[in-house]
Amino acid sequence: MSPASTRLKLNSPKELPPLVLNSVPAGFTSPAEDTVDQSLDLNAHLVRHPAATFFVRVSGNSMEGANIFSGDILVVDKAIEATDGKIVVAIVDGEFTVKRLVKRKGKIQLVAENPAYPPIQGKFEVWGVVTYIIHAAK
Repeated sequence: MSPASTRLKLNSPKELPPLVLNSVPAGFTSPAEDTVDQSLDLNAHLVRHPAATFFVRVSGNSMEGANIFSGDILVVDKAIEATDGKIVVAIVDGEFTVKRLVKRKGKIQLVAENPAYPPIQGKFEVWGVVTYIIHAAK
C-alpha cells in the first residue's frame, strides 16, 4: 500500500450528488420524498483536516475482522492523535500497513483483526488514523 500517491478527490463541486434530507429507517418503512433538498459533498462529511487527510486503497486481508477488505478505501487523517484502540496506518520496516494500535502491559503494538497475523511489536511509526472505511455494499 502506498499512501503517498493516493490522494483522491471524491467529487468536484459541479458534480455533487443530491441529498435527501429525510433519514431512511432501517426498521419500518416510511413514505418516500419526491424532492431532493440539496447537494451532498462527501468531503464535508469525511474530511475534517483537508491538508492532513489522505485516501489509501487496502490490499490484503489482515483487517477483515474490522470490516476492512482488500480494495476498500480508507480515509486517513494525519492530524488526529493515535490512541489505544484506533485503527492506524503505520510504517513498519519502510512499508505501510493498516492495523489496530493497542497498548498492552505498557507496550504499544499493532494488532491485526485476523488471527492468522501476529501482532507487530518493536519499531514502527504511526502515519495516520483511519477515520472512515469506504467499500461497496455486499
